[in-house]
Amino acid sequence: MTKFDFKKELKHLYSPSKKDFAVVDVPPMSFLQIDGHGDPNTADEYKQAVETLFALAFNIKFRSKKELGRDYVVPPLEGLWWAEDMDSFITRDKNQWDWTMMIMQPDWISAEMVSASIATVGGKKDLPALPKVEFSTYNEGLSVQILHLGSYDDEGPTIHRMHHEWMPTNGYTENGVHHEIYLSDPRKTVPEKLRTVLRQPIKKVDG
Repeated sequence: MTKFDFKKELKHLYSPSKKDFAVVDVPPMSFLQIDGHGDPNTADEYKQAVETLFALAFNIKFRSKKELGRDYVVPPLEGLWWAEDMDSFITRDKNQWDWTMMIMQPDWISAEMVSASIATVGGKKDLPALPKVEFSTYNEGLSVQILHLGSYDDEGPTIHRMHHEWMPTNGYTENGVHHEIYLSDPRKTVPEKLRTVLRQPIKKVDG
């Protein structure tokens, strides 16, 4: 059985350059999602969300393999981030952050399969965030992205360049919230080698 790896099949979305900003057109994708608020380093809400998403994502993967004969590598964790003051991402004032943590699902995964896996996982583990899970389509569209190599706390200068230099210079403005894709496991990777896709939906400035 062939194991599908979205990071390899969709390299233009998951393997951007770390040197230059690149414009991509992201197709609609289905995600398991959980919304929350607060510092991802300290908030129990964040830890519970991530634990729940991975438990559910792996159960769905095994269900797909068993019931459909279709195997795949579980896609990486992703996050949408925003705040009343977006400069809090540059200053790293994490207590001000709102977020949606999510894991992409193959297009052959149905809502019925997700519901069945929620019931299965809920019967095996005590996961407080499980009732918060949503399964929905995210249509990001035109976006700019770059690969950040290093600690999450060192993203500020790159985010600043993206929003305050590259975008105005090239005639774009924001068209959605800041998006990050975590290609490395922070439990197994030293901070200076973490690989993170930084992405921002954009649109051309009118006029």
